[in-house]
Amino acid sequence: MSALRGRLTDALYGLGWAGVRKLPEPAAAGLGRSLADTAWRRRGKGVTRLEANLARVVPDASPAELRQLSRAGMRSYLRYWMESFRLPAYSERHILDSVDVQDAHLLHDGLAAGRGVVLALPHMGNWDLAGAWAVTATRTPFTTVAERLEPATLYDRFVAYRESLGMEVLAHGGASAFGTLARRLRAGGFVCLVADRDLSAAGIEVDFFGEPTRMPAGPALLAQQTGALLMPVTLWYEAPPRMRARVHEPVPVPPIEGRRERVAAMTQTLADTFAAGIAAHPQDWHMLQRFWLADLEPAAERGRG
Repeated sequence: MSALRGRLTDALYGLGWAGVRKLPEPAAAGLGRSLADTAWRRRGKGVTRLEANLARVVPDASPAELRQLSRAGMRSYLRYWMESFRLPAYSERHILDSVDVQDAHLLHDGLAAGRGVVLALPHMGNWDLAGAWAVTATRTPFTTVAERLEPATLYDRFVAYRESLGMEVLAHGGASAFGTLARRLRAGGFVCLVADRDLSAAGIEVDFFGEPTRMPAGPALLAQQTGALLMPVTLWYEAPPRMRARVHEPVPVPPIEGRRERVAAMTQTLADTFAAGIAAHPQDWHMLQRFWLADLEPAAERGRG
């Protein structure tokens, strides 16, 4: 990214957090729908990639049905951004009223057991709002990781934003972040990770909607090494301002030989759980990047798609 483009990107995000958060909620929602429809009509790279990904999720959809699904997907994606720009101004009551969580007792019971909990989520709905709900509902801050963004000032904005919601944010990658996450879990802590897209190009190969892709090994490896509970979570939107979530039963460590084999089996279980949630609410899966191995660039380019 050029220095000029980086400064412009940073300024636009800054404008979003400063300006959109001051709008009344209906006005922000309307702005998000307008921006989404404009982007959808222009059919840029993100829209066409979203549509191609959705074609795997809903293979029987006609071209016209896919177009309408991608439009709904863009509206869902811009809803995420409008909510996120406003989220730091939400009261605790507003956060709790905005999310309806099915089987939340699994999270509460897991934390009470003192074993540590890893929540693993796909890019569905608004994972930041889900995180704010988790902090507020459990009165327990959690630790997460964030991809390093360019320019550095933009990365700093995202870290400050998530820290304002009660999250401890570590930079993605390397043994240092993994070690810190493991220490938090061994102390009975709480970790949340968005876990459907591998950023390292060295993740676990899984079957996802009948095709191979890779997902990060971290959630399963952390659970296996620390004894923490690994719980998948799926998210979807209802009419504003409501979002729904479901906490799924913990993924067990299978009784098979080999650490890598156990991690692979647990990651496939995560993938299957994510796939069921995405199939039920495909418009709320915000995957505007290359995702399946068949679509990725040659090995040197993987992880950037």
